[in-house]
Amino acid sequence: MTLTNADITELTALRHLLHQHPEVSGQEQGTARRVITALTDHTPDHLLTGLGGHGVAAVYDGEGQGPTLLFRCELDALPITEQGDLPHRSTVPGTGHLCGHDGHMTVILALARLLSRQRPARGRVVLLFQPAEETGAGAAAVLRDPEFETISPDYAFALHNMPGLPLGHVGLIPGPVNCASRGMSITLSGKSAHASEPENGRSPMQALSHLMPALTALSRGTPQDHDFTLATVTHTSMGAPAFGIAPGEATLYVTLRTLVDAQMQALCDRAETLVTNTAAAHDISVEISYHDIFTHCANDPDATLILRKALDALHIPHDARGLPMRASEDFGRFGQRARAAMLFLGAGSTHAALHNPDYDFPDDLIPIGARIFHQVARDMLG
Repeated sequence: MTLTNADITELTALRHLLHQHPEVSGQEQGTARRVITALTDHTPDHLLTGLGGHGVAAVYDGEGQGPTLLFRCELDALPITEQGDLPHRSTVPGTGHLCGHDGHMTVILALARLLSRQRPARGRVVLLFQPAEETGAGAAAVLRDPEFETISPDYAFALHNMPGLPLGHVGLIPGPVNCASRGMSITLSGKSAHASEPENGRSPMQALSHLMPALTALSRGTPQDHDFTLATVTHTSMGAPAFGIAPGEATLYVTLRTLVDAQMQALCDRAETLVTNTAAAHDISVEISYHDIFTHCANDPDATLILRKALDALHIPHDARGLPMRASEDFGRFGQRARAAMLFLGAGSTHAALHNPDYDFPDDLIPIGARIFHQVARDMLG
């Protein structure tokens, strides 16, 4: 069973509609409503809503006993202004589907079409539309939700599009595929003064100027190295936007990354030591907090083999190029409850990068992604 040309036309229009109405993490009410409307037409046996916030899960039951397979996608968009003149560009100022979650949702809605026409022979298929992936909070919230216990998957699968890979080519390996990361927020507090008398205050300027390159220098290696670390300065501010005041406070945001969770604490310790020593040297106080915490994402060997067999059956080329990714993904949390694996579907060798203002999900990937996941469901559940 495959998608018809009419299916693909309708699904493409739906993807464009989702793209036009992006919502950031935790605010995906409208997106969830559109997903629920689309799913209602495809007659799931059970429909769960409000999972971990605005999450939605559609369940398709087989007649016989068998495993439960979960296929997951993401609801949320990014707080980035889209650029370009697409006819379906975002209508929401400052917000855009610039990571492809609109396309990932459409792939899973395409899978719903196929399952509605022929249920699995055994077991269950769960289609999960997860909120708040971009902040790292969504998967944890879904897993904490008591309703998730009614799903309790044995296997969990996901995909993410990957610019840089040829269109339709798949990146797939066992083991780590996405890095652990967390946002480190640093507040430096001294004492403001008149700009004509800076010696009467304690400005964080020198400490801030030192910390930006010093924290960045904690980076080493590539994700192919077991001791890979990356520190990226993402935001800074200092004082008030005025010419008459020597500043007394500054804020610095840094994203810390390691290949696996076990290496993260050591990187945090090095960064915290650097920050506290620098603050002390300049006679200013410091506060540190952490946000957007992502665990690393690792592909289970058995689940990876299942994906590989489906790709081979469909004659879709796959290899290890581009993996592990430096980017983080909260799908890794599902691996704590099920045998989980994620594949990376090529968006094109020269396609705009993820989170770029001119990125748009390639519609040609909708039927490819749906075919892969449908093949997995048929192979495992009949």
